[in-house]
Amino acid sequence: MKVLLSVFFFVIVSCNAKCKEYTDSLLQVLKSEILKKKFYDAEKDRHIKKLKESLGTVPKTDFYTQYAICDKLYQEYKDFVFDSAHVYTKKLLELSGQMHDIPKLYESKIKLGAIQSSWGMFKETFECLNQINVRQAPDSVKLKYYELKSKAYTRQALYNTDEFYSPSNRAESIRALNAAIQLSKPGSYEKYRHLAELCTIYGQNDKAAAYCIKLLNSNLPTYHERAMIAHDLSNLSTGSKKIRLITLAAIYDIRSSTKETLAIFTLGKILMDEGRIEDAELLLQEALDQASIYGNKLHKIEIVAILTTLSAQKLINSENKKNQILTYLITILSIAIAGVAIISVVVYIRLKRVKRREAIVREKNLHLDGLNKKLSEDTQIKEEYIGYFFDVISGYILKLEKIKRNTERKIKIKNYEELLHLANEIDIKQERHALFHTFDNIFLKLFPNFIAAFNALLKPEDQIWPKDNEVLNTNLRIFALMRLGIKDNRTIANILQSAVSTIYTYKIRIKSKALVQGDEFENRIMEINFVDSNDIHP
Repeated sequence: MKVLLSVFFFVIVSCNAKCKEYTDSLLQVLKSEILKKKFYDAEKDRHIKKLKESLGTVPKTDFYTQYAICDKLYQEYKDFVFDSAHVYTKKLLELSGQMHDIPKLYESKIKLGAIQSSWGMFKETFECLNQINVRQAPDSVKLKYYELKSKAYTRQALYNTDEFYSPSNRAESIRALNAAIQLSKPGSYEKYRHLAELCTIYGQNDKAAAYCIKLLNSNLPTYHERAMIAHDLSNLSTGSKKIRLITLAAIYDIRSSTKETLAIFTLGKILMDEGRIEDAELLLQEALDQASIYGNKLHKIEIVAILTTLSAQKLINSENKKNQILTYLITILSIAIAGVAIISVVVYIRLKRVKRREAIVREKNLHLDGLNKKLSEDTQIKEEYIGYFFDVISGYILKLEKIKRNTERKIKIKNYEELLHLANEIDIKQERHALFHTFDNIFLKLFPNFIAAFNALLKPEDQIWPKDNEVLNTNLRIFALMRLGIKDNRTIANILQSAVSTIYTYKIRIKSKALVQGDEFENRIMEINFVDSNDIHP
């Protein structure tokens, strides 16, 4: 067993000396697969379309053919789109009833329970299970019955953290899993998979890993099944091996157009914890897209919460970089000032011989004074906005903590309607309005004459003044950001939540009406006076 484990990791994850290189190359493969996901999804859509066309040609009285095609459509949809999978399980139930085929009726109820379990609908799942007389079912249906029962109790134990209920849920899960193992055919995918699950429960991780590796090295699993096996194996590993296995699972999920998945979400959280913010954001956004397509609202809320935290971390990192740059500039300036002092001494000693050089030094000193003034202005602007954004971030962290507590409480009591109501209470539009309002007030505190100076560059009939309920409007806010040194249209568009073309149109329209033309208008904007916060009196 140990030899087999060693061979697998040598083949799959390369040698330890190249662990990081192999992990990064796998991550690049995953990014490449994300770019190809539309191709995989299109292939799946084409296959589904053919099945639907085939179903449309079947006579209404041919229940068995209809059942077979609807079963294939369910298989295509079950990890792709929840609503569509739910529709076809209902159709399977209807057809099995019309055929008076009890095994197929039980099989359809199990399929309905399976997708309900994946969506967290435990009550409905157990209702499906309770409607099945397992003693009357054939072995193939019994196997699916116990697989679903084990999975349902396992997932309920994860959600239900109560010390009284969790042990009983786990015990029921183990009993059902043992039954599934007894019903699985020797050498089958199901046999190895359930044996690995049972070994994991009993802490026999080496045996569990060996079963998983045996499956991965065989031709039995599909892409989707390989993804689940790799994900299970990652839970038995640590460090770079864990990351590589989760990455493999995410790759398999994308290739199989699986949307009900945790692999890419788990990988995104790990990379965020490691400080790889850009990669984490890409993967978490992809996880959000997958959850949106599948229709899992609870998973979407969880992903959005992580993305919000990640955005806050991005802002903090950005400000830290700006502070580092500012420190470097101050250091350079200090060295320059020290150099000027030395030059001044030399000039004083050799005054008569280097009069022309003295004039150059004075000119440099004036230039350095200008730089010093500009740096002082930038420093105060950054201090104002850094303080503000840390305050905003703190506020959002408190809100997230409150939402997290409320969400956990409502999930525990399965109060999904109030959970949805809680999500709907988050008014993004109002939050953005508050952000702009605070930005406008801080900006006018630093540049109180901005609006008047801006309009002085326009004809009276073209001047732009805020309305009574505004501090700054969109036009003024665009040029306010430019005055702060943010000139890139894409960056401005991202801040103001507008299209890049819209920002470009606003700028061109205003510049065309200005009293000065071309770049001179922007230069005049940059010359609008900054008021030192030490000179502002209450």
